[in-house]
Amino acid sequence: MSERSADLEALTTLNAKVTAARDSGLFQLLRGALGDEAARDAFARVQVVPALLRPVGEPLSPLSRISRAELAQALNMALFLDVTDRVPMAAAYVADLQRDGQQLVFDHGALRTVAWPSGALPPGEAAITRVLRPLGFTMAATYPLPRLKMTGRAWRHADFPEDIAQFFVSELHPERFSESFQGAVTRVLSTSQDPLAPADLALLEHLARDGELPIGSAVALLPKLVGCFARQHALFEADDYQLLLTESAEMAWIATEGNAFNHATDRVADIEAVVAAQRALDRPVKDSIETSATGRVRQTAFKAARVMREFLDRGQRVRLEVPGSFHEFIQRAPFDESGALDLAFDAGNATGIFKMTAGAAKDADTTGEAAAC
Repeated sequence: MSERSADLEALTTLNAKVTAARDSGLFQLLRGALGDEAARDAFARVQVVPALLRPVGEPLSPLSRISRAELAQALNMALFLDVTDRVPMAAAYVADLQRDGQQLVFDHGALRTVAWPSGALPPGEAAITRVLRPLGFTMAATYPLPRLKMTGRAWRHADFPEDIAQFFVSELHPERFSESFQGAVTRVLSTSQDPLAPADLALLEHLARDGELPIGSAVALLPKLVGCFARQHALFEADDYQLLLTESAEMAWIATEGNAFNHATDRVADIEAVVAAQRALDRPVKDSIETSATGRVRQTAFKAARVMREFLDRGQRVRLEVPGSFHEFIQRAPFDESGALDLAFDAGNATGIFKMTAGAAKDADTTGEAAAC
């Protein structure tokens, strides 16, 4: 068989998998909330276990119900699409898999929060955990990150712990930094808006109580949940960005990217083989593989994308190039002969991975737009 014929066969097989999922509540939820193309893209990229492909009746029938696990999976798939849209290396890697007829196993997404007053937004991880709890996630472990002056917490799905991607939610603690740093944090976060309206919070309460929602309510809620994983504050002064950067690259990243996924992670069987393949393609993979104290969890990543972001500079809009998000790889070994995977994280690994988005902003882009506020 020629290489072209093999590629066509692989794509045909992948398309058949996507088509077979179209009658599931999960596909209908994604299609109703994001459109048919985005739903197909999500299923083509991310592997979904059969238990989450529960068929429903007539599309968008008022009698159809969506479980908390299906809504959690839909949110994860939508957020993964967002990462591939923002991270060129993630898009290239996923395109390679699709050409081979493969879907990746989405292991976890990571995001950053700030334990500090944040305008109309609940401070710190509360802005995110109010979404995760009704979806069925529970806090599995806490990971102190003292060198970063942060705390990380892993949120794992109660119904499908191995099959629905975890959330690694970190909080930065401004009180451990200088007063001038705290002042800049206050100025940056004070304009934050809450993406969830009272009606959205009411639906989350119903979901927490019942464990499911009518499909129409789930379709309406999903885009609002996706909107929680974004930047909620307004433009701010470039001088404040530089001040934050001098003490914490992590807070500087939060200032430009907010609560967006810092990275999404592919669970792979052989991380060394993946790294070798990506380096052979001349892609920017981290120099080392982080290994947990147990030896069961190994991680590495592409280097972070560089993105252009707008700032204020004394009444004028300027653009700076800053670190964006990235795509990560993780290999998890089982605990024992039972085959149950070690789903834990490692503080040392996390600290090493956090360095992927550390970096100073370059000078303002003189060719970019400059306009009065």
